[in-house]
Amino acid sequence: MTYPPVPAVAEIAAQFIASVRGARREERPYRHWRLANVFPEATCTGILTLPIVPPALGRTDGTRASYNDRRCFITPLLRQKFPSCAALAEALQRPEVARLMAETCDIPAAGSYLRMEYIQDIDGAWLEPHRDIPEKLFSMVVYLFTGPDAAEWGTDIYDADRRWVGRSAGDFDSGVIFVPGPATWHGFDPRPIVGVRRLMEINYVRPGWRDRDQLAFPDQPIAV
Repeated sequence: MTYPPVPAVAEIAAQFIASVRGARREERPYRHWRLANVFPEATCTGILTLPIVPPALGRTDGTRASYNDRRCFITPLLRQKFPSCAALAEALQRPEVARLMAETCDIPAAGSYLRMEYIQDIDGAWLEPHRDIPEKLFSMVVYLFTGPDAAEWGTDIYDADRRWVGRSAGDFDSGVIFVPGPATWHGFDPRPIVGVRRLMEINYVRPGWRDRDQLAFPDQPIAV
């Protein structure tokens, strides 16, 4: 018996496409899209049951770059070892998905590369207000955490002056997409994490992305 079951790549892609098409677009404090039911339940289960221990980071400086060596990217090795990772990566690499992201976000998806990170934050983790670099054509997070305090674990949103204006709801299997720009400030203010704050970060990145070891298909650019 294989557990958890792995949905077909086409099924994952179809649900993701339906989620993006049904997304609620908002303009404040910057343009972003809110999604629901992003992945099939079995895909979520497959990610959550990966035998990958959350990194014990201790005190950090509020940036993920400070512990790059302990981050978990969906690489060719993880695709080979874990069918759930392989199916999800293949779904988001498909041309019909890339075309939709190009149309929705008005980005040049063709020739970019898929970058996916599985994040497991534990108590003490935080992120200072920051803007994603323009080498990321779009930034997306999919929330996969549960628990009594999970409603408080969404992404913090700030205005152009870095003043806190709100927080993503963080509902299970919901997501947020935005295109990095000069006003796209976001982060995760320090607060208790009882359990593990699990989420996926997904990007298409420009062809010149230097950290090729972070890419799902480092030798296979996105085609539309």
